[in-house]
Amino acid sequence: MDLHWCITGDGAIGAAGHSLFQAHRWLVAMSRGAGLSTAARVNLLLLVVSAVFSWSSLSDRVTEFALTKIEESDIKDDSGKEAVAEDDADPEDLEVFYPTHQWQTLRPGQAVPAGSHVRLNLQTGDREVKLPDSENGKSDTRKERRRKRLGKVDVDSTSFTSQELKKALAKMKESEKAERKAHEDEVRKKFRPIEQLKEEFEKLNMKMETDYEIMVKLISKFNSSASTLDEKVAALYDLEYYVHQVDNAKDFLSMGGLQLVIHGLNSTEATLKEHAAFVLGAALSSNPKVQIEAIEGGALQKLLVILATEQPLAVRKKALFALSSMLRHFPYAQQQFLKLGGLQVLRSLFRQKGMEPLHVRVVTLLYDLIMEKVLLEDSQHGDHLEEKLQQYRQVKLVPAVVEQDWCVVVSNLLAVPEHDSREKVLKMVGVLMAFCRERYRGDPALSTTLSLLRSEYEELAAEEQREGDKDGYFRELLGSVNTIIQELS
Repeated sequence: MDLHWCITGDGAIGAAGHSLFQAHRWLVAMSRGAGLSTAARVNLLLLVVSAVFSWSSLSDRVTEFALTKIEESDIKDDSGKEAVAEDDADPEDLEVFYPTHQWQTLRPGQAVPAGSHVRLNLQTGDREVKLPDSENGKSDTRKERRRKRLGKVDVDSTSFTSQELKKALAKMKESEKAERKAHEDEVRKKFRPIEQLKEEFEKLNMKMETDYEIMVKLISKFNSSASTLDEKVAALYDLEYYVHQVDNAKDFLSMGGLQLVIHGLNSTEATLKEHAAFVLGAALSSNPKVQIEAIEGGALQKLLVILATEQPLAVRKKALFALSSMLRHFPYAQQQFLKLGGLQVLRSLFRQKGMEPLHVRVVTLLYDLIMEKVLLEDSQHGDHLEEKLQQYRQVKLVPAVVEQDWCVVVSNLLAVPEHDSREKVLKMVGVLMAFCRERYRGDPALSTTLSLLRSEYEELAAEEQREGDKDGYFRELLGSVNTIIQELS
């Protein structure tokens, strides 16, 4: 006998009342048919009522047994602790029961999907579950409904308790930790730790030195009487590299290195004199502060002495480099240069054999000095340049060049074979044209040289044009030659 959850607790009493009513009707009929007396009918009725109520009492005990009445002793487990009711259990700890279309026994601790039919078997006392019948005779299981909702996502139907989830998360963390450790091991194989690098640097005794510290050591070595000639030359060679920088040159000046190098120009050793002039020229380049200190320290006089006396070409070349660095953009030094006869010293280099490599350098220097003044006079200068312009006006360089017959000296250099040298000489001839025009017109050698140059550069310019270079280098030189010819015609 199965009892659905819809049956109430009053079902047994209702059945007993109904049976008593039916028994009374049966007893009346029977007594009438049998012709029993009134006393006999009363005794028989009492017997029937007693039997009915006895059945009702038995029915109550069966129902109580079937519905499993929970006693207080059943609430506690074997250890004496209060057991956790099924409804109070953690939903995550419940095992999901997936019913079918047949009645199945539901074990304790299993969760029933919503919509399932549940009944209590009064004979066995077990709960049974099955799926509800759908209209088409089929029903959707929870797994099927999840698959429909999630599409093609593969959903695992197995359920997990909280302990199983914790174990899974622990495994994930262990796997992640293992991957991180493997990556760190791989990095350690490729790169060394910073602590190891520091130890290696300390073992090598490596120390980073500033330019200032290096220059102090180099100056000390150059000035030391214990240093050999080669060590002094090496120190000067290294110093030249550092003093090219403006800030280093100023530090070099504050260290007293500049004065030591100027004294080195008096050395009897040609190599030492050469490198001293090289360092001086590097320190003077575009550094007004060093230029002032150098000219006040007597560097200009010493450089002119080197250029005026018999010295190796290498020594004079470095001395001319230092002189050029001192005179450029420094009108006061240019004025002192003329006063000390510097222009005559340079003119004498054209009379000495073996000084040909210096000729174009000298012409280039004079051209730059003349153009400095011309460009400054032609520019729109403000008050801050007025004083410098006044200094340039005191430099009478062009009149001194014309007076010492530099016109012919310069024009004779047009015969040199190098195109680069010719370019520089043509520029100087064009600058001197306003002062040397009459002298050039009476020079037949210059006329012949200009004609040869025009023919040569016409061919080279035409070849450039055939190659697609319409504004080439030789076309520019041809324009300079034609300009000078036109001015002399």
